[in-house]
Amino acid sequence: MSEQIKHIKLPEGSIEKQTTTLNLGPTHPATHGVMQNILEMDGERVVSAEQTIGYIHRAFEKLAERRPLYQITPLTDRLNYCSSPLNNMGWHMTCEKLLKIQTPKRVDYLRVIIMELARIADHLICNSIVGVDSGALSVFLYVMQYRELIYEIYEEICGSRLTTNIGRIGGFERNFNNTAWTKLEKFLAEYPAVLREFEKLLQRNRIFMERTMGVGAISAERALNYGFTGPNLRAAGVDYDVRVHSPYSSYEDFSFEVPVGSTGDCYDRFLVRNQEMWQSMEIIKQAYQKIQEFKGADAEVYHADVPEYYLPEKKDVYTKMEALIWHFKIVMGETDIPKGEVYHSVEAANGELGFYLISDGGRTPYRLHFRRPCFIYYQAYSEITAGSMLSDAIITLSSLNLIAGELDA
Repeated sequence: MSEQIKHIKLPEGSIEKQTTTLNLGPTHPATHGVMQNILEMDGERVVSAEQTIGYIHRAFEKLAERRPLYQITPLTDRLNYCSSPLNNMGWHMTCEKLLKIQTPKRVDYLRVIIMELARIADHLICNSIVGVDSGALSVFLYVMQYRELIYEIYEEICGSRLTTNIGRIGGFERNFNNTAWTKLEKFLAEYPAVLREFEKLLQRNRIFMERTMGVGAISAERALNYGFTGPNLRAAGVDYDVRVHSPYSSYEDFSFEVPVGSTGDCYDRFLVRNQEMWQSMEIIKQAYQKIQEFKGADAEVYHADVPEYYLPEKKDVYTKMEALIWHFKIVMGETDIPKGEVYHSVEAANGELGFYLISDGGRTPYRLHFRRPCFIYYQAYSEITAGSMLSDAIITLSSLNLIAGELDA
């Protein structure tokens, strides 16, 4: 953090007052990414804040204009990398809307399991980091082993952990193996006790409550004016969840509650995310039960019948001409996509993640825009930190769940 002294001119006869300009970031452990906040400080109190982004801008949207649809999936990984599968699934569903692909129910349920695991992993990181920024390091260390277990499940399904590139247009690249199901059962059995302990350590902790209650608060009206979505909007008292209002991937088949707060402060955001982890657990259990009901050939379905966008099995490529042709066309990006203009959004872990896709009938998108929830939250940072202490500005940054990879895109 660098600083610069400013002098404020006061009426004649008054004592001259000084403020300090403080650079919080762009390279600072408290910023959770490469972003800069230029704070004007009156002692330890924030007078005003100015945000600067673009330090890791990677031109994803422009890159997408020169890539076939399936090669864009790894770009979505790098948005909110704390919950990559949600980004991947959102992109695949956008492509399926353009291509008019109907996915089988079993594929929808498999996706729901992965998306809810990703939501838990993201909330687990966010809330434990809020604990760290309030001085409680133990809670972060305690829950990380279960984030690792989620990553092990990803690894069994797609071979990756953080930037997953999981799934394909129309479904998954392979069926879930027995080890993945065993690890999922272990997670469902063990994580509830860990989550209860996590809540006991922080939820009624006097120090944590004093550090978060009333801090970084935003009203429902202001949140809506900014375009807030996700836990940050629900913590302000607005009951909006994309999974309920615009269901996708058969979310209408599941029963769950949408936790809503009232004050829109750091404490309510913490409570909403905690409750959402419980709801995600229930959704995963329901999806797991529904998958068990598929029998025979239906129990082996893991993708739609879309040979234009789904690589055939290797043994077929070696022995069947048709499979070899499809393999070549897909790898070389020689499949034209229909003209169209679609928008699809999913309830990502930190809000509504949307994909606005325009196709002119070529082999790559004419234009692709990501609706990144972090970009919208960060615009409100100046308003909700003005007048607060410097320590409050740090914890507010964590509570908004700002991820620099998604912020810059």
